[in-house]
Amino acid sequence: MHDAPTSAQLVAAVREFLETDVLPAAEGRVRFHTRVAINVLAMVEREIELGPSQALDHETRLAALGVASDAELAAAIREGRLDDNPLLAPFLKEAVRAKLAVANPGYR
Repeated sequence: MHDAPTSAQLVAAVREFLETDVLPAAEGRVRFHTRVAINVLAMVEREIELGPSQALDHETRLAALGVASDAELAAAIREGRLDDNPLLAPFLKEAVRAKLAVANPGYR
């Protein structure tokens, strides 16, 4: 819908600028906060890239459990309605994997 550059390209450009120009020249607190900003922008890049397919997959897995939302899933777990459902543990593992793929892909 929007012209180039895309949101992903803009985020990548800012991250690369921080990595190549700012970080080498920074010291102390500014260096630390620059690293944090670089990590945040990398997470945003991954969320832009992976988010739509992850959301679709998540909705499909929720439907397989017979719930429509995370809130409904949480209520079903609290109420014990999914205690014997063999799909629950794999669902939860995949949900965590998907979050890690965005937040910290090296931690799998």
